[in-house]
Amino acid sequence: MLNRVILIGRLTRDPELRYVPSGQPVASFTLAVDRPFVNQQGERGTDFIDIVAWRRLAEQVTQHLSKGRLVAVEGRLQIRSYETQDGQKRKVAEVVADAVRFLDRKAPAPGAAAEPAAPETAEVEGSEREDDVPF
Repeated sequence: MLNRVILIGRLTRDPELRYVPSGQPVASFTLAVDRPFVNQQGERGTDFIDIVAWRRLAEQVTQHLSKGRLVAVEGRLQIRSYETQDGQKRKVAEVVADAVRFLDRKAPAPGAAAEPAAPETAEVEGSEREDDVPF
């Protein structure tokens, strides 16, 4: 069996870092990924996909990524269920990232000299897989 996902898109917000009760860092962010076709109005649709990164990858993503950055994410699709406080059952689909590759340069600070337009292609990979989601 194979569960592999590769996405290229832009962050819709800055990554959010939190720690689970065991102390492991986990970062979450949403990736806007354009669909490969246009609708009848000539517009391209967009999917908003939730991404989760664990441990060292979570910390690196939080340090280096921000809203609008173009990235490639490689990981696995995970579907999980939970119950809300009022007893309703919900399902969530998200990609658990194993690697994130930065595909553009960070915007220069105001007043800083502009750098050449060559893309930044740093890659960070998770060192361990997270098989159990503690929430």
